[in-house]
Amino acid sequence: MNVTGVKIYKIEGKDKLRATATITLEDAFMVHGLKIIEGENGLFVVMPAVKKNGVFKDIAHPVTSEMRNTIVTAVLEEYNKQ
Repeated sequence: MNVTGVKIYKIEGKDKLRATATITLEDAFMVHGLKIIEGENGLFVVMPAVKKNGVFKDIAHPVTSEMRNTIVTAVLEEYNKQ
């Protein structure tokens, strides 16, 4: 499965949150609510999640590490273009 689209929405003044993102998979399925966070070791991507009973639970996430790497790479490349 390929990431065929990425939209970045930069955010100013939110501590470590740098942007949110929407991805399109195979021109057929969109996932909203990914977050780009500035961590101690640089930028990282967080999958969409909800907080329930004080714990964050992903509501959409890749099943394989290869797909996670594909998504993270696509999102960070688009973020760095802006």
